[in-house]
Amino acid sequence: MHAISPVQSGIRLVGFDADDTLWRSEDYFAAAQSEFERIVGAYVDLDDARARQRLLAIERGNLALFGYGVKGMALSMIEAAVEITAQRIGAAELHRIVGIAKDMLRHPVEVLPGVREAVEAVAAEHDIVLITKGDLFHQEAKVRQSGLADLFGRIEIVSEKDASTYHRVLDEFDLPASRFCMVGNSLRSDIAPVLRLGAWAVHVPYHLTWEHEREAEIDPAMRARMREVDGLHGLPAAIRDLDAQAAGDAARAAAG
Repeated sequence: MHAISPVQSGIRLVGFDADDTLWRSEDYFAAAQSEFERIVGAYVDLDDARARQRLLAIERGNLALFGYGVKGMALSMIEAAVEITAQRIGAAELHRIVGIAKDMLRHPVEVLPGVREAVEAVAAEHDIVLITKGDLFHQEAKVRQSGLADLFGRIEIVSEKDASTYHRVLDEFDLPASRFCMVGNSLRSDIAPVLRLGAWAVHVPYHLTWEHEREAEIDPAMRARMREVDGLHGLPAAIRDLDAQAAGDAARAAAG
């Protein structure tokens, strides 16, 4: 296990999300959904059939069975196509949906601009860990192809990113939540769970976010422990700001 450095500071460990934080992902899912709509649109009126809403509902309902990622998306699209077209969709069109998934799985990883420089800057001052969710095989491939794996002391690929997952990771590092900061684009997966634990967070919005990942309630009282930046170029400064705040909180707690 990667050891936490002995350097004392407010924030000692920084976690990074991967998809749409370090490299592009949702762009390909959005393109796949557009292609799905073209396929089923040959059978039904998309608005009348509420195709987008029904696909999202099916995807959400299948998360507990299929998990996140391209393969679960493809299975949900096939189920949705059959349901939306009242079983009229042909085998050739279902095969096209499978082809969409295969193309996504083969797509090269496109690291976002400035990522390596930002991660290296943070790693110069803190221990860092990559925490990403999704299909294990695909996520491992993306991490490998990204060329960023060497920057992280540890890589966690999980089925869900919720408070219990972060609590487990912190327990394994023997680290209180008050010494941890998470960086990511998803309010639901990267920001809200760690804030509820008492940790810190930097939100890096991406221009596209799956609707499911935008749904999160963040108590206004917790927003003091988060920052928002418009790109990873602003990340090192945001973490230094939070680090100083965390150190101040720790000093006041020790004195009081």
